[in-house]
Amino acid sequence: MRVAGIDPGTRSFDVVVLEDGRVVSEYSFDTLTIARSPEPLIDLVKSIDVDVIVAPSGYGVPVTWGYDVVDARRFALELLLLSKPSDLDFDDPGVNVYKALAEIVVELLRGLPDRTLSIPSVILLPTVPWFRKVNKIDMGTADKLASAVLAVHQYSLRESLDYDSVNLVVVETGYGYSGVVSVKEGLVVDGIGGTSACIGPLTAGALDLEVVAGVGKWGRWSILRGGLVDMVGVIDIHELVAVTRSGDERAGIAFEAYVECIAKDVSRALISTPRAEVVVVTGRNARIPELREAIRERIDLEVVTVEGLPGADKAKESAQGYAMIGDGIAGGVFRDVVDHMRIEDACGTVADYIIHPEALGLRDRIRDLYGHLVAKPKFCNNL
Repeated sequence: MRVAGIDPGTRSFDVVVLEDGRVVSEYSFDTLTIARSPEPLIDLVKSIDVDVIVAPSGYGVPVTWGYDVVDARRFALELLLLSKPSDLDFDDPGVNVYKALAEIVVELLRGLPDRTLSIPSVILLPTVPWFRKVNKIDMGTADKLASAVLAVHQYSLRESLDYDSVNLVVVETGYGYSGVVSVKEGLVVDGIGGTSACIGPLTAGALDLEVVAGVGKWGRWSILRGGLVDMVGVIDIHELVAVTRSGDERAGIAFEAYVECIAKDVSRALISTPRAEVVVVTGRNARIPELREAIRERIDLEVVTVEGLPGADKAKESAQGYAMIGDGIAGGVFRDVVDHMRIEDACGTVADYIIHPEALGLRDRIRDLYGHLVAKPKFCNNL
């Protein structure tokens, strides 16, 4: 069994190839380069001999094979990215992720439909209770779920635990966004997505609705504004830490805002998994000792990183998790963890739980899109 997982990041797109549970190849591509010309990544994926390719899945869909997608471009843009073509006519670090993701998914769906797989995000899982989903869309995108799968597997090995004894909180610290996932008894039971989580390098995170009402009109990419980069002009947390060390007062305030906001999100996550024993930090910034220590000081729990799968060296945790999910769905080494976490039981759309009267049109439009763009849609029976 050989599986490729592709993780779409604000800074880089990472590709991991698994064979019998071991990483045998890793590749990384600059996101801006791929947004302008996706051919190198596409050519690579087409050239490697794999049984399954887990494509970047954005906001997520129930497990969907490429041959069930009716219109590849609309599926990628309107369903996985909740966007329209005109939204991508910008040169921006955050928008570049969407451009690259769309082009790669379209090419894979058209060229390799029998091997290409799209996966869910947190909100689509049946293990997350309905009441936690109300008026949410992003409780953790597909890459956040992928990181959680790796964290559950690795922690169970580290502590010699069955999956149903794993209780933890996963903090994904990306180049643009942060997110938090609650794991209880080896199941994802809650999540705080990037635009409702703490401030990130790019995004403002959760906004006071008085700010939203005061502005009145927001664009599609307002979600990419108001982060640390707008506060101190620094997007790279490694650089922010270095500037903070130098005594820069504003950088110190920005770092404090970032760390305390993450700690508060972890505290919120612990409501859903009160027996959590550890916080697992993943993503590009997970290796920064000052960040991990600052989080630990505020939450009084062990804070660890993920070692990664055998053979992994440079690929991000989410890329490994993408490949693990594909391997498990195809009946490979990671079948047990994928089955335990009920990933194939995901159903519906990310908008199903909207109840705000002024947003019901959005809910209905996304449901309609899913029904038309996937030949065998898997709607939830409890809605």
